[in-house]
Amino acid sequence: MATRKLKELLDNENIPYEVIRHSPAYTAHEIAQSAHVPGKILAKTIIVKNSKGQMCMIVMSAKDKINFQHLERALSGDHLELATEREFQDKFPECEIGAMPPFGNLYNMDVYVDENLTHDNELVFNAGSHSELIRMNYQDYNRLVRPKVLQAA
Repeated sequence: MATRKLKELLDNENIPYEVIRHSPAYTAHEIAQSAHVPGKILAKTIIVKNSKGQMCMIVMSAKDKINFQHLERALSGDHLELATEREFQDKFPECEIGAMPPFGNLYNMDVYVDENLTHDNELVFNAGSHSELIRMNYQDYNRLVRPKVLQAA
């Protein structure tokens, strides 16, 4: 089920969205297949940390792979690495591990979105569980989250 925080935000802001239920899936590829969603609009949420241990959220298309060199250049040149699930699980108490929605503003975390996702009208993402997605308009997402856009590599 979608997290309470996420549903409250969307409902309070009168944002139209669709809940998509699917068989449990854990990788972006499995999710896209199970939910019959094109990989280019399915957003995956990746948590990275800098050399000081500060975490941020990277939102990118499920079909893309993270490019740490490009990401480090875009984010002030600091060394970045993937945060482990153990390091970030407490930051998302309503979410199954690895199924957090790309709403860092709900969890006091900076959000960076890959420019490629900004070109489509809609965005689909994990809603806090491994069996439920939310589909919504990208412009509504942008207005609510105000992510910093990462230029394509």
